[in-house]
Amino acid sequence: MINSAISTINNLLWGQGQILIYLLLFAGFWFSFKLKFVQFRHFRYMFKVMKDSTQGDKSGISSFQALCTGLSARVGTGNLAGVAIAISLGGSGAVFWMWLIALLGMATGFAESVLGQLYKIRDGNNEFRGGPAYYIRKGLNKHWLAVLFALCLFLGYGVSFSAMQANTIADALNNTFAIDPTYTGAVIAVIAGFIVVGGLRSIARFAELIVPFMGLAFVAVALIITAMNIHHLPTMFADMFASAFGLTEAGAGALGAAIKNGIQRGLYSNEAGAGSVPHAAAGASPVPNHPVAQGYVQMLGVFVDTIVLCSCTAVVILLSDITISGEMEGIGMTQNAMSSHFGEFGHYFVAAAITLFAFTSVVANYAYAESNLHLFKLDNKLGRAAYTALYLFMVFWGATASLKEVWSMADAALGLMTLVNVYAIVLLTPTIVSITKDYQSQLKANKTPEFKLDNVDIQGKTEKGVWE
Repeated sequence: MINSAISTINNLLWGQGQILIYLLLFAGFWFSFKLKFVQFRHFRYMFKVMKDSTQGDKSGISSFQALCTGLSARVGTGNLAGVAIAISLGGSGAVFWMWLIALLGMATGFAESVLGQLYKIRDGNNEFRGGPAYYIRKGLNKHWLAVLFALCLFLGYGVSFSAMQANTIADALNNTFAIDPTYTGAVIAVIAGFIVVGGLRSIARFAELIVPFMGLAFVAVALIITAMNIHHLPTMFADMFASAFGLTEAGAGALGAAIKNGIQRGLYSNEAGAGSVPHAAAGASPVPNHPVAQGYVQMLGVFVDTIVLCSCTAVVILLSDITISGEMEGIGMTQNAMSSHFGEFGHYFVAAAITLFAFTSVVANYAYAESNLHLFKLDNKLGRAAYTALYLFMVFWGATASLKEVWSMADAALGLMTLVNVYAIVLLTPTIVSITKDYQSQLKANKTPEFKLDNVDIQGKTEKGVWE
């Protein structure tokens, strides 16, 4: 019954209906046009904002911590296993479509993160909270839609995604060390439980320590592989672009598979438009003190996740001598590809990398869903305890479930979240454009941008502001 419902949803959103393929392309082009292709015009400025935004205050986390928290949720199985799935099912051309959806998605990620920061609130612990459910309720005054998004979020981050991350860790460790997935699931659940009870700040501190280290190590290994095989790069790129546009022998069928799997796995990896990253953006105390600063920070996150890290995995696989079978393959394919370059060390390295990558996603996923408990009046000790128990149980279950089962569940949850969130942020476009113009006009006047409510036209604004 449940599997049948999940299959129907995925077929409608990703399969024959392909609703999300068109929706994500529309959103990317829409916000790129409305924001005058901010991801290209202000590409260098993203790094400047990040450089100047390393300190938070007692009410929030720093922008760097927010970036790391956002990346810790993004950077996981999507980068190592998801890219492998995209290539195994869509060929090398799927990588091109991952790049395209990321470049367009940078504008979408900018838009939703600005809203996350703008419509944030303070919780009972004097910490900032926010996300799509907040800006839907406050900006659009649609409480029912906010609750619907929160339900989709719980299905995704509270249930499906952490199970899928645990599944990939267990699969990698079983492939390399023959560790029983049941034991792996139990250990992940216990360690994650200790971290998440500390709340968003605890998760942000953990992400700040782990994400930069694991990201740099993976990029370094990919660069070594590229240097070792540099004479094969022209052939790799030629094959990639031929596959991306259906110019190979497989023809139109391969083109459709490349587009579908590239965009689907690209979204799962960078999450632009899915409505997840605004939760991390809302928790930040931005520098400069303006919501648009977080738009630049999280736009950088989309770039790092897909254009940098997913490309590293693609290089590892496409420059190897393994055969692309056309059957769904996950982390095992990445491990085999790495082993073809480095022998036994390759299996160990990927097992270690995916364990760190996926585990940071597991703990960040908890924070995203937990921030929406108040919508169901469950933001109390009993409610948090019940949610934590469900979350940890799904982590344990996911470690022993089948690859197809957990990915199908995650795809359905991500698709439903994206459907609701993109609808909301498109309706909130006037607010996004107004607040972005305010920020950029201050930059043009050589001023340090400062947010003043009276200077912008914001949907849902009251005399008390947008946070009350």
